[in-house]
Amino acid sequence: MEKFKQLGLSYEILNVLENAGFKEPSEIQVKSIPLALAGKDIIGGSATGSGKTLVFASPIIDNLIPNKNVQALILTPTRELAEQVADSIRKFARNKKLKVLAIYGGISIESQIRKIPYTDVIVATPGRTLDHLKRRTLNLNQVKFLVLDEVDRMFDMGFYRDVEMILKQCPKERQTMLFSATISPDIDYLSKKYTRNAIEVSVNSYVDHSKLKQIYYDVESHMKFSLLVHLLNKAKTGNFCINSSGSQIKEKNNLVMIFCSTRRNVDLVADNLQKVGINSKAIHGGLSQNKRSRTLDEFHNEEVNVLVCTDVAARGLDIKGVSDIYNYDLPSEAKDYIHRIGRTARAGSEGKAINILSNRDYENFENIIRDKCLNITQEELPVFETIRLEIDAPRNRFRDNQRRNGNNQGGNRSNQRREGNNRGRSFGRGNNSRFRNTPRGINNNSGGRSHSRGNFGRGRRY
Repeated sequence: MEKFKQLGLSYEILNVLENAGFKEPSEIQVKSIPLALAGKDIIGGSATGSGKTLVFASPIIDNLIPNKNVQALILTPTRELAEQVADSIRKFARNKKLKVLAIYGGISIESQIRKIPYTDVIVATPGRTLDHLKRRTLNLNQVKFLVLDEVDRMFDMGFYRDVEMILKQCPKERQTMLFSATISPDIDYLSKKYTRNAIEVSVNSYVDHSKLKQIYYDVESHMKFSLLVHLLNKAKTGNFCINSSGSQIKEKNNLVMIFCSTRRNVDLVADNLQKVGINSKAIHGGLSQNKRSRTLDEFHNEEVNVLVCTDVAARGLDIKGVSDIYNYDLPSEAKDYIHRIGRTARAGSEGKAINILSNRDYENFENIIRDKCLNITQEELPVFETIRLEIDAPRNRFRDNQRRNGNNQGGNRSNQRREGNNRGRSFGRGNNSRFRNTPRGINNNSGGRSHSRGNFGRGRRY
C-alpha cells in the first residue's frame, strides 16, 4: 500500500483499498490522482478497466461533506456503467456517509425523484439527467465536481448536445475531469470550452498485446454459426489441469464475449447457442434494465460463461477474467474493434480475439487492418459439423421477406445491388500490404484475383 500512500490518498480510502486487496496503483492512478487531489482539471486518455474511477472518486470522497445537495455529477454513456461507477464510489466511500445515486432510463423515474433530494453524488446517463432537469427535479447549482466518463462513447451514441446542455447548468467554479479512450476534435473543443487550464494525462493501453492473440477465419456466411459452435466447444472441452494428487481435472469454463452488430443477431445467436447446449445469455439496449443487470451479475458470478452482446457492453464495464472475444459481426471502424478486444488480455493474463469473417465483413475488415498496431493472422478452417441456425420469430421473417421481395420502391434497388450490381468488385490492397494472409476476395497485390460479391445477398443473411 506504500505506493498508494505516496499519491496522497486519505486514510479512509487507503483503508478501503487495503481491505479490498489492492496492491499497487495503475498508471492512470499514479499520473492523475495527485492532480485530482490538488483540484486540477484533467483530460485523461485512458481505456476501459485502467482504474480511472478511483482517480475522480478520490477528490470527491475527500472533499465532500454530506449536506443533502447534489455536489458531484458523473456522466456515463450507458446504464450499466452508471451502476458500476456508483457501486465503486460507494465502496471507496464506505468510511464516509456520502449518498450516491445512479440515475438512468429504463426504470421508474418516480423512485429517483424521491431519492435525489438526499443525494450527494449522482452518476447518470445524459438522457435521464436532462429528463430530471426539464422536470426541475434535479438542481445542479451546488455541483463542485463534474466528471465525464467514456466521453468518446457518449459522443458516438449521439449525446454531444445533451452533454453540452447539462454542462451549461453546472456552476463555472468547479473541478472538471474528462476521461476518454480517444481524443476527437469534438472532445478537444469541449475541453477547451468547459475546463480551466486542464492537464492532459495519457497512459499506455491496458491491454497487453504481447499476451493477446488475434486471429480470423474466412468462412461462408451460412457456416458462421456452425464454426462458432465448433470453436466454443473446442475451447470448453480443452481446459484440463493436474491436481496435487496427479489426477486430471477439468478447469472452470472460460468467460467468453461474442459481439454482434445488431440486437436481432444477438438474440438469434444467444438463443441458438442455448439450443445446442452452450450456456449463453444476450445483452443489448432492447432489454429491460432489470434483465440486463441480472445477466451481467450472472456473467460476473460465472453462472453464465458466454455473453452475446452489442457494443453497449464493449465500453466501460469492468468485466474481469474474459479469456476470449469473438467478433461474430465485425465493427466498421478500428477503434470499435480495439474497444471490443480490450475486454481480454488484461492485467498480465493471456487472451484471444477470434474474428469470424464472411463476405459481408470484408469491407469492415479492411477498415480495421489499416491500423498498424493490429496484427491479425489467418487460421485455417477446421473440419466442423454443419448446424442449422433456427429462427423463431415468424413476424420478423415476414418483414424480412417483404423487404427482399421489394414491397417498397427501395426494395428492388436493394436486391439488385445485392444480386450483382457490384460483380467483379476487387478488394485489392496494393503491393504494400502488411498482411500475408487475407480473406478470400481481398487482393494482396495489384495483380491478385478479385472475388465477385454479386450473389452474396441471396438467401437469408445471418
